[in-house]
Amino acid sequence: MEIGILERSGYKDAGIGALCEIPRPPERLWVRGALPPPGTKKLAVVGSRELSSYGRRACEALIAGLKERPISIVSGLALGADACAHEAALQAGLHTIAIPGSGLHDRVIAPRTNLGLARDILAAGGALLSEHEPHHVPFPSDFPSRNRIMAGIADAVLVIEAGEKSGTLITARLAAEYDRELLCVPHRIDDMHGHGAHLFVRLGATLVASPKHILEALGLAP
Repeated sequence: MEIGILERSGYKDAGIGALCEIPRPPERLWVRGALPPPGTKKLAVVGSRELSSYGRRACEALIAGLKERPISIVSGLALGADACAHEAALQAGLHTIAIPGSGLHDRVIAPRTNLGLARDILAAGGALLSEHEPHHVPFPSDFPSRNRIMAGIADAVLVIEAGEKSGTLITARLAAEYDRELLCVPHRIDDMHGHGAHLFVRLGATLVASPKHILEALGLAP
C-alpha cells in the first residue's frame, strides 16, 4: 500500500486539526491507509508493554463496548497494551490508527513482531501515521516523541495500566498539558500496574470502569 505525505496545512481537512494545537506539531506526516471520516472521535489507548491479564481483559472489554460508535482507536503499535488496543478495535469493527516510532515501510516497522498487526490494520481500512520518512529505523528517543502525536490527535487518552517508571506516564502528562480528557482504569491498591492510573485519578483524571464512561467523556450518548 502506498505511503503518502500529509502536510501540516492539510491536517484540519484530514480530521486531525487538533494536532496543530500542540507545541512543536510535526510539519508533515507520512500516511499509509485511510484516516477515519470527519467527525470520528479519537481515543488514544496507552499502557504497559508487559500488559497484565487484568489489563488485557479491561482493554478488550472497554473497547468491545464501543462497537458501532464513530470512534477510532489510536495507539502506538507497541507490544502489550498498544497491540491489545489495536486488536480489540479490529475485533469490534472500529477504525484504528497506529503511530509507530519508525517509518512506515514494511522493512522498518517496529516492533517487527507487530508487522502482521500493521498489515491487518491496513487491510481493515485503518491507518498508519509517522512523522519519520518511510525507511527511518527508530532510535529510543523516537518513541517518547511519537507520544505527543498520539495525545495531540486524540479527543481523550485512556490509560490501561502504568507502573511507577512506565513510559505511559509521558503520554498521560501530555494529555493533561494538551487539555485532552484523561481516563484511567482502576486497579487493586497493591497492584504495581495501577500506580500511574491511581496517581492521575487523584490529580483529577476520570476513572473508567465501563464503556459508557468513555462515551460520556467523548460526548457520545451511552
